[in-house]
Amino acid sequence: MSILPAELRTTLRSQKYQLVGHHSAVKKCRWLHMKLTENRACYKQKFYGIQTHRCLQMTPTVAHCTMQCQFCWRVQPSDLKISWVETKLPLMDDPETIVDESILAHRKILSGYKSHTNLDMKIYNEALNPKHAAISLDGEPTLYPKLSSLLEIFHKRGFTTFLVTNGTIPKALEKIKAPSQLYVSVYGPDENIFKEVCRPQLPNLWPNLIRTLDLLPSFSCPTVLRLTLVRGLNMRDPKGFANLIKRANPTYVEPKGYVYVGSSRRRLKFENMPTHEEIKDFSKDLANETGYNLIDECRESKVILMSRLEKPIKLTAP
Repeated sequence: MSILPAELRTTLRSQKYQLVGHHSAVKKCRWLHMKLTENRACYKQKFYGIQTHRCLQMTPTVAHCTMQCQFCWRVQPSDLKISWVETKLPLMDDPETIVDESILAHRKILSGYKSHTNLDMKIYNEALNPKHAAISLDGEPTLYPKLSSLLEIFHKRGFTTFLVTNGTIPKALEKIKAPSQLYVSVYGPDENIFKEVCRPQLPNLWPNLIRTLDLLPSFSCPTVLRLTLVRGLNMRDPKGFANLIKRANPTYVEPKGYVYVGSSRRRLKFENMPTHEEIKDFSKDLANETGYNLIDECRESKVILMSRLEKPIKLTAP
């Protein structure tokens, strides 16, 4: 069952999404593949102790968002030359069902690995029982009205959770049960660049983001500002970004380079992808402005971890 247009469903399936119910989806992260076949872990394992092979990458809003960011890998209406209402879910699936079916979809993805010659069976068997939910992937999860219940169900089943939001629906964040770690994505140092990069689909999204930044200190969990940086688009004005960081006072800042993948290739060029050294230099500029330190990095993912802590907090199950 789906509320998504047929052309969109076809495209998502061709991109290896497992559609779940009316509006959710699961997709294999490339790092899951690399962990299963090469025993290589992602930066979330390096930074926060999340086991790469036990991470379920999912979204309750695969085709719904408040913005149409130029760098987003998500397929957008203009990419397919069709339209659908992106900013509201016309139907809503039960959160328990979403969790159940997401785990089944994850296992379905893994079933194709049984015959792989380099497969480590111990890692594979552990992967069949994920223990971490990365609620990100595509879309804006705070558009799902039962997000707090979704988080609570994952936690009751022994999962840790990362919730990644663009911060444009602060009312939803005010109501949610805290995830294990909360990410707020910040894509511009000021309103003009934000609008150019993000192409908001609703009014007042920049003021809403600012309100979310002001909310961050009220969360009991670790918080992260993620800066997705695109060469020639928003990788500028470190002082402007620094002002937002100081306002939110997050546990961490993750400056991360844009990657030329998915549907973003319809909108941007390969040259928009910065190098790791460019991200590191920009992070040093942020450090000079904020007092945050560079405490770790992952060159392959082009990401820097910044914090006032000496080392990151390793997450454990709730």
